[in-house]
Amino acid sequence: MFSAMLLAISIVALSQFALYYWRAVLAGVAAQPVSDRVLVAAQFENRRFTPQDFQTLAGLHNLTPDLFPNRSGLGLVRLYYQAIEGLDAFFANRIPIFSSWSERERIICTRYAAVQVDRRLQANLDLVASLRSC
Repeated sequence: MFSAMLLAISIVALSQFALYYWRAVLAGVAAQPVSDRVLVAAQFENRRFTPQDFQTLAGLHNLTPDLFPNRSGLGLVRLYYQAIEGLDAFFANRIPIFSSWSERERIICTRYAAVQVDRRLQANLDLVASLRSC
């Protein structure tokens, strides 16, 4: 009995650590600068990202070819974004501070998608430049 309880506590603690680590990686990537070419491609000139821009950037991400299939995509980030959006729809009227937290989280997801689009575009431009130099 004691060993089963210890195993359950260990699994919960490991899951919590994995979630915090993943969230830290997400925030770290989202903190990187986004180039102007992504803002122009997404038609976001001279304005800040909003949570509603995630779908536009996810669509742009799907349109850019992936030269490195082992790099991470937007799968888990989409799931996280949708989960936060669903929780916001449920809790926004009941807990006012939850709405501002969920908006910040969705902006982080939007910035993450913008950085991923920028990385793909840069990889494609590097490939074209290397092909031209041959």
